[in-house]
Amino acid sequence: MSNKSFATMIGEKIGECIALVICGIQNRTPHNVTIIGANGQEVVTFNPIEPAIRVSTKTEVVDSMAGCIPITETQFGEVENLPEYKEGIFYIVSQIVKNACPDRKDLLVPNETVRDEKGHVKGCRSLGR
Repeated sequence: MSNKSFATMIGEKIGECIALVICGIQNRTPHNVTIIGANGQEVVTFNPIEPAIRVSTKTEVVDSMAGCIPITETQFGEVENLPEYKEGIFYIVSQIVKNACPDRKDLLVPNETVRDEKGHVKGCRSLGR
């Protein structure tokens, strides 16, 4: 028996497309989400599936600094493009979407961010509920 995790075996043996089907995970953010294993290697990358699930926003200028730097306030509205709950299907979404839908257990967010030497996001170690 291998010491590798199930996710690592999926990433190595059957690739991204089949992993999406087997795990029932859809990335509904506008960005790739890459899972990084404990060894620092990429396990699997979930490409975005459109339309992205988002929270609507309305931003208003409320002040300015030095007459040239706008100060704004943003109000968050309704969640857009969120499918009905479906048993066995999980959606990778932003933390803002997840916070707007606290009762949805099928929403996952990139968790335990991994950065490169320049501080750029390389991926994440897990998907959080």
